[in-house]
Amino acid sequence: MKNKSLVKIIAIGIILTSMLNSCKNETAKSIESQNQGFELNAENEIARGKYLVGIMGCNDCHSPKRMGVNGPEIIPELMLSGYPADRPIIKFIDPLIKEGYGMFYPDLTAAAGPWGVSFAGNLTPDETGIGNWTEEQFKTAMTKGKFKGLENSRMLLPPMPWFNYIDMEDEDIHAVFSYLKSIEPVRNIVPPPVSPENM
Repeated sequence: MKNKSLVKIIAIGIILTSMLNSCKNETAKSIESQNQGFELNAENEIARGKYLVGIMGCNDCHSPKRMGVNGPEIIPELMLSGYPADRPIIKFIDPLIKEGYGMFYPDLTAAAGPWGVSFAGNLTPDETGIGNWTEEQFKTAMTKGKFKGLENSRMLLPPMPWFNYIDMEDEDIHAVFSYLKSIEPVRNIVPPPVSPENM
């Protein structure tokens, strides 16, 4: 009697284990299938790129802002277009800069420090931005800190935190690049950096 009960319990255990494994496999296949669909869907790539641009803080420096009721607000029609070319370049004469301190323009689109004055680049798909860039150039700029994504060009200047993106996955770089190529192009020729001796 006890042996029959033990056999039944073992049999039930085997059946339940088999069912659970089957459910796990089906769930894993379903998740894998959804992920593959996500990777293949350009709309989802752009949405992922927009999300990444948001959490990476790209708008903090690359989007001109105006003062609103709650503080600085992105100017929608200039989003991610970099330091406005029609804005005068202020002379930084603060002695703290010579001591190694940094300063920002009020909307953060330009910064000054021991490196001189740097201006946030135009990330829109206009030819004055990244319109003519390849994805490989974009990857080089993001992961190697090279100006315009060209291997033999100068390094990107502070405060661009390119070193935080060295290990960025290719899929994420592709998503960010796809998003930036999808936004409204803004014609804006960002001025070249100012060297420390010309500040």
